[in-house]
Amino acid sequence: MDAEGLESFRDFVDSRSSALLKTAVLLCGGDRHAGEDLLQNALVKTAGRWQRIDEPEAYVRQVLYRQQVSRWRLKWPRREVTVAEPPEPPGSAEPGADTTAAAELRLVIRQALSRLTARQRTVLVLRYFEDLPEADVARLLGCSVGNVRSTTHRSLARLRQLAPELAALGLAEAERFDARDCSPVEVRP
Repeated sequence: MDAEGLESFRDFVDSRSSALLKTAVLLCGGDRHAGEDLLQNALVKTAGRWQRIDEPEAYVRQVLYRQQVSRWRLKWPRREVTVAEPPEPPGSAEPGADTTAAAELRLVIRQALSRLTARQRTVLVLRYFEDLPEADVARLLGCSVGNVRSTTHRSLARLRQLAPELAALGLAEAERFDARDCSPVEVRP
C-alpha cells in the first residue's frame, strides 16, 4: 500500500471504527472484547485489499458478517467463557441527563441477544439493528430469503420466551431507543 492509500485507510478507520465496533459488539452478543477482535480481523483483511475497494464501509461490514457466520459454523465452538461489559465508559453521559431508562434498555437488549444462538443473533442484528432487507441478509449469509424469514420468526419467538423483560419495558421507552447506536433519541410528537 502506498503512502496515499495508507493515509486514506487511517482516515477511514478513524472516522468509522466506532460505528463498526457497535455492530461488531452486537454481532458478538454484547461481548466488547470479541467485537473488538472481530472488527480488528475485518480491518486487517480490508487493509490488504484497500486499493481495490470502491465502498470501504460496505466491504468492512460484509467482512464482519461473514466472519461472524464463519464463527458460528465452526464444528467446535470456542470453549472460552467471556463476560460482556458496557461498551460506554462510565461518566460518558451528558451531565444532568437521565439515562437510567436508556441504559437499562441497552443492557436488557444486549443480555437478551446473548441468550440467542449466534445464527439467530446475526439475523436479528442484520435485520433490525442494521435495517437490512431480507434479500440483502440472505445474500450476506449465503442462504435463501425464506430461510432468513423463518430464522427471524423463530429468533423473535425465542427472544420473547427467553427475555420476557423486554415486554415489561413498554412501548414508550422502545420508541426512544435507536437500535443502530444503542443510545436514546429524541422523540417528537
